[in-house]
Amino acid sequence: MPNSVLSNPYDPAPFYDEMFSSPGEPRPHYKVLRDHLQTMTAEMFAERRRVADAAFLYQGITFTVYGQEQGIERIFPFDLVPRIVSHNEWDQIERGVSQRVMALNLFLHDIYHDQRILREKLIPSELVFSSRHFRREMMGLDVPKDRYIHVVGTDIVRGDDGEYYVLEDNLRSPSGVSYMLENRQVMKRTFADLFRRYDVMPIEHYPQELLNTLRSVAPHGYSDATVVLLTPGIFNSAYFEHTFLARQMGIEIVEGRDLVAHQNKIYMRTTRGLKLVDVIYRRIDDDFLDPLAFHQDSVLGVAGLVNAYRAGNVTIANAIGTGVADDKAVYAFTPEMIRFYLSEDPILNNVPTYLGWRENECDYILNNLDKLVVKAVNESGGYGMLVGPHASREERENFREHVHANPRNYIAQPTLALSCHPTLLDGELHGCHIDLRPYILYGDDVVVVPGGLTRVALRKGSLVVNSSQGGGSKDTWVLRD
Repeated sequence: MPNSVLSNPYDPAPFYDEMFSSPGEPRPHYKVLRDHLQTMTAEMFAERRRVADAAFLYQGITFTVYGQEQGIERIFPFDLVPRIVSHNEWDQIERGVSQRVMALNLFLHDIYHDQRILREKLIPSELVFSSRHFRREMMGLDVPKDRYIHVVGTDIVRGDDGEYYVLEDNLRSPSGVSYMLENRQVMKRTFADLFRRYDVMPIEHYPQELLNTLRSVAPHGYSDATVVLLTPGIFNSAYFEHTFLARQMGIEIVEGRDLVAHQNKIYMRTTRGLKLVDVIYRRIDDDFLDPLAFHQDSVLGVAGLVNAYRAGNVTIANAIGTGVADDKAVYAFTPEMIRFYLSEDPILNNVPTYLGWRENECDYILNNLDKLVVKAVNESGGYGMLVGPHASREERENFREHVHANPRNYIAQPTLALSCHPTLLDGELHGCHIDLRPYILYGDDVVVVPGGLTRVALRKGSLVVNSSQGGGSKDTWVLRD
């Protein structure tokens, strides 16, 4: 009988392995998966791989890699070995991300109103006011139900100590949830027999929960609010997701040219005339929302949108100005926010972070570039980042110049020994580094979908899991018991 995909020795040491507690010994909730993999050959797995690829291609599940000269549109990379999260572990994650979302939302309300946390000097005011995404236009503006962040994707990693840490909070327009949903459908088709043997919590209700969240924050409490999804258009890297979510929610997907402001209200152009819009789920950055308020040359947004927003006649999700809490330097103070606003200790810890704007910490960063991960505070997708131990001398020197020239724009963190998960590469299982992005909704209540997007570094030894940098994803199974 041909060898199974588990026949070759698998040892992820020295990293924490999600599936195996020791070589050959699976963790309790992975035993069924281990037994199933032992029955599969590389050829059988390759056939399932082809079926999955065909499903992604048929559905048009793609992403864009900017900066590539050829073939920038790619099928989203997907690994068929699922990540499995026990009920107890998920309970900690769910409570931890819910706590963070509530604290961050209170922080945003505070800095645009009373600024208590700044007056008490728990967070340096100059750090907040110098953030590229702090919007003075939001000062004193009351948003429906005081909700600033309605859709969140928090990036979580597990260290070599087995503990979970929050790597960053994505509060502006987090992407990837469509891949989470499509991954599940593909897994249920290609591994139906295995899926039935686990009691996996469902995620298919996410689009309806998202729509409920958006309607819950409609102005004037409209229960039948008209919701639209505002996209930059077909050339955006996440356009597949925009169309997918609009279709799943049963709402219109619009571009800026489809909307018009009149008497401080926003209307959608339709074949039957103008229709009032109550909630805009925007997938456009603040700078491009309104050429009268921000970038004057923007053709993506709607002239007059900010005036309608300030008049309370339309809700924008997420709110304008949420990016200040997405700033990676402000991230370092999230534990203080939790203690200040909620009088609780953080359930999930931050990764230790050095701030370039502090002179002593900047010196440490510059003297230890070969040991640290250095990040630009407002970049995402793996861009604007240096992984020191894996970088060339030239790359480190280039970053040294950037940090020295603009220290406020950089933070640094220790190079984490991210946990690994068995992943099929070239017909064999290898331990590849992973993270987890749960998706959180905040309307009337906090809703955390039981799963999220497990991102995996598909290059051996790589710590970068972003799809734009060669990463992929796995289906995430959260067990009910």
